[in-house]
Amino acid sequence: MAQILDIEQALLLLELEPPFDQRGVQLARRRLAKVWHPDLAPPGRQYEHERHLKAINEAADTLERLAEASRGGSVSRNAVKASAAATRAARAEAGRRAYEEEQRSREQAADRARHDPFGSRVPDHSVVHRYARCLSYPEWGVGSVTGIYFTGSDEDTQQWARIKFQVGVRTVPAGSLQFVDFSKPDPGADRVQRFLTAAQRAMAEGDYPLAAKRLVFARDAEPGNLAVLRLMTLAFWQAGDLPAAGRTVRDWARADRERPTPHRFAARIYEDMGAIDLAVEAAERAAERAPSDASNFERIGRLRLRLMDRSAALAALEHARRLGPTVEGLLDLALAHHLAGDLGGEVTATEQATLLEPSDPAAWARHAHALARTDRVSDALGAAEQAARLAPEDHEVAELLERLRAQAPRVLPAA
Repeated sequence: MAQILDIEQALLLLELEPPFDQRGVQLARRRLAKVWHPDLAPPGRQYEHERHLKAINEAADTLERLAEASRGGSVSRNAVKASAAATRAARAEAGRRAYEEEQRSREQAADRARHDPFGSRVPDHSVVHRYARCLSYPEWGVGSVTGIYFTGSDEDTQQWARIKFQVGVRTVPAGSLQFVDFSKPDPGADRVQRFLTAAQRAMAEGDYPLAAKRLVFARDAEPGNLAVLRLMTLAFWQAGDLPAAGRTVRDWARADRERPTPHRFAARIYEDMGAIDLAVEAAERAAERAPSDASNFERIGRLRLRLMDRSAALAALEHARRLGPTVEGLLDLALAHHLAGDLGGEVTATEQATLLEPSDPAAWARHAHALARTDRVSDALGAAEQAARLAPEDHEVAELLERLRAQAPRVLPAA
């Protein structure tokens, strides 16, 4: 690295004050030469005097050149301040780069110690195939094989390969290698499996945008692969790219026409996009393909409620209750009855929800609110107390409980 010129240090070394000119630098050089000449040094200190005088001469030569090249033959105080500030910034930048280079060297050394334990060994076996990829980590790409090694003995002998990838040198078991022949293209199934494996690892790490990009290549290699289309739909959906997820789920539904799964995904994706009418159509297609699945009809009822189609929502939710009731479905059914003005149906649905899941505070709260709109004050009070015990932080239940206690009938105590 080139030495950083520091005018301020040179002036301190020559014991000069800015502004200065060429004549002042020459006088300072002569004055200090009389002080720090090696001939004047005490015994054993000639080397220190010689080094110090050499530094003085180098600083004087630099300042003389600056004074000679400056306007008027003199360097002003402001010019010295500006040069000192620039020098400090350059020194800080050089220190930062040196620190980053040191950290980078340490990371490379740690990576080499972790992934390249055989780096100092001579290969035990000659390398016939030059290029290979790791089937366990296809995202590393194609690397060059630098050596084959063996560890263990007898039946415990293991074969390893040292490969230089773009990400660095890796030592991998020989069984996970696939040697590459660039003279002929890879089969489409092999490309699909590589990108699928890489995408699954990216999804396991939570990097859904990267997984979606890798799955695009897998889809291009084999457009009708159902596993690729399913994972690609999930990756785009989790990455937040809803238009791409919608396009992919339509391709998946066209390739897998008989199963309800792609239509379920489509209903959820369209619902997240705000296209409720398309979500209802997708949910109905899923219900046609799986007529015994109550969750499909619950989703239809929930979406119909958002479209304010109460009669269709009631029909779907009642059918879901007959197939297999759930707390969420019964509470949606209670909401549909409430919107339709059927208080008795609402109370019945919420009561069934409490019987199905006695420890669900939402079911008890909805049941208490439904009973509060009837003349069954004592039953409403009991349901509200149960909801308050299960969810003490629910302020709405606390207000309802206080109101019901004020309305509770007062009776004389028994004799």
